[in-house]
Amino acid sequence: MVSATTSGFFPNVRVDVEPFRAQYPFASHFVRVKGGVMHYLDEGDRNAPVLLMLHGNPTWSFYFRELVHGLSNRFRVVVPDHLGCGLSDKPADFEYTLEHHVENVETLVRHLGLSEINLVVHDWGGAIGMGYATRHPKRIERLVVFNSAAFPSDRIPFSIDLCRIPGLGALMIQGLNAFARAALVRAVFHRDRLTKEVKAGYLAPYDSWDHRIATLRFVQDIPMSRGHRSRQTLEEIAVKLEVLKDKPMLIVWGARDFCFNHEFLEEWQRRFPNAEVHEVADAGHYVVEDAHERIVPWMRKFLGVL
Repeated sequence: MVSATTSGFFPNVRVDVEPFRAQYPFASHFVRVKGGVMHYLDEGDRNAPVLLMLHGNPTWSFYFRELVHGLSNRFRVVVPDHLGCGLSDKPADFEYTLEHHVENVETLVRHLGLSEINLVVHDWGGAIGMGYATRHPKRIERLVVFNSAAFPSDRIPFSIDLCRIPGLGALMIQGLNAFARAALVRAVFHRDRLTKEVKAGYLAPYDSWDHRIATLRFVQDIPMSRGHRSRQTLEEIAVKLEVLKDKPMLIVWGARDFCFNHEFLEEWQRRFPNAEVHEVADAGHYVVEDAHERIVPWMRKFLGVL
């Protein structure tokens, strides 16, 4: 089961991490947020510069494990699992909206008293993280962006749009775990890296219908129409990205991404023309899984800790 916590809180759902403990040897911590108990990692010296890493769907803090290994000797690395994901609570009655995920990050940052944050985002972490950053720009030092978006788009892959069909989406995602399983095929270019232990790590938190609720809700929360409940939140974030224009930004982009393609990279570059960009030709959507050996040195140089 999960490691001992110092918070006094435990999630209602326990996940057996022993099958992939060697990959994920970190202590677990928990904080109460809107909707339940959020799990997070807090590795490294508490007085060191802060790295706050925000994952997407259907990943969890396990996705960033190699960055935690490679950077926690010089940074305080904080990596939450969004509610419904990883080792956090998976409530059925929580409104899994962009707004609520941003609010939960705000709660975590207040709980830990974080400031001078180096923010690292991937997938849904892009919108959630930039939602936090645009509301609290004075707390942000630098930005590291992996394949993600924090602005509306008219593009959605057919396979993901299919999962948004009422009834069919629940059957595919909650019933068959098709979203998380398909990602292990489509999101990683170097599939030889997906050992039995790594696959177990990605899938372990999503072992039943009830535990896949957030995977489905994230897909449903993609605001493709102007009337969507999260559209206004995303549009507000996109407009306010301007307040971050002077923050140093590193973009590392998996060029083989079936979802966040080159158009999304171009939009980031349009909004942040001074960003340092590394486009990785042999990496997919899970760019950190494909290229962490290159990413850690790039990040260390960008963050000034060679």
